[in-house]
Amino acid sequence: MGEDIPVQASHELNEDINSNNAHDVNKNDIVPKVHMCFETLDAVKVFYKNFAIQSGFGVRVRSSLWGSDNEINYIKLVCSREGNYVSAIPPELKTVPSQKKQCKAGITVGKKEGKWYIRSVVTDHSHDISPQKSRLIRGNRKVNMHARQTVDINDEVGVRINKSFRSLVCEAGGYDNITFIERDVRNYIGKQRRSLSKDEDGQALLRHFSQMRELNNNFFFDIEMDENNRICNVFWADARSRAACQDFGDVVSFDTTYLTNKYDMPFAPFVEVNHHGKSILLGCNLVSCEDTSTFVWLFECWRRCMSNIEPHGIVTD
Repeated sequence: MGEDIPVQASHELNEDINSNNAHDVNKNDIVPKVHMCFETLDAVKVFYKNFAIQSGFGVRVRSSLWGSDNEINYIKLVCSREGNYVSAIPPELKTVPSQKKQCKAGITVGKKEGKWYIRSVVTDHSHDISPQKSRLIRGNRKVNMHARQTVDINDEVGVRINKSFRSLVCEAGGYDNITFIERDVRNYIGKQRRSLSKDEDGQALLRHFSQMRELNNNFFFDIEMDENNRICNVFWADARSRAACQDFGDVVSFDTTYLTNKYDMPFAPFVEVNHHGKSILLGCNLVSCEDTSTFVWLFECWRRCMSNIEPHGIVTD
């Protein structure tokens, strides 16, 4: 699963890795080069994603390393078609060829003295790239604010999603002028419908968690809100779960359940097995959407809850 990367300004420092004198990136030259330097990791991601969009390919995080200070000090960004995909479907039954081509294109970036330097660059791809269609690659697609407002209004009055999408296409002057597809609109509406805001239950949940915190200071919870201050993702763990993770959190099982609650929100528990062979709950989650950003938020919450202690392995579907 590729990682969505936000857009913001980036800066390039002197190509001499030992120099501390910074200067702005040449906006006409976004080709990554060895020894290019950036202030933050987000600036690196923004820079390489902009390069990928103009070149015609997608980007994802291949690997990262954490230092003794529990912060990332190395990361590898690669083409979204990097790797060798092995399908379980017999070759004679496959109708769509493998999407991954073992593409070697990518960059590696390391942190030194608070700055981020590009260590290596590979620009050659093992497949065709299309700058004209790069906006439709999964990691590059985004439903803009105007489109979200339009489909929200249409959904409230009962307009079908496919008709809302067609109206956006007509307004933009054709499919070539939009940066998302109909499935993105459907995912957005589904996420909005599953927001925890029915019958003031969101406020009731906050009151309940606050009461649990008063009873035991080790009760942990975190809530993510959307643009309209509606609850969309919830994580919580009691003191017993946090204590059990210290002893049995080496290998954790994680999966989402079917939509069996009235909000149609997937329930995602962290579970492990103790020395008696019994399952122990390490944390609970209600999520509005099963996408990359949601799972990144969820796992960061769980790691923070468990004092930044990461498991050696995670078993999931």
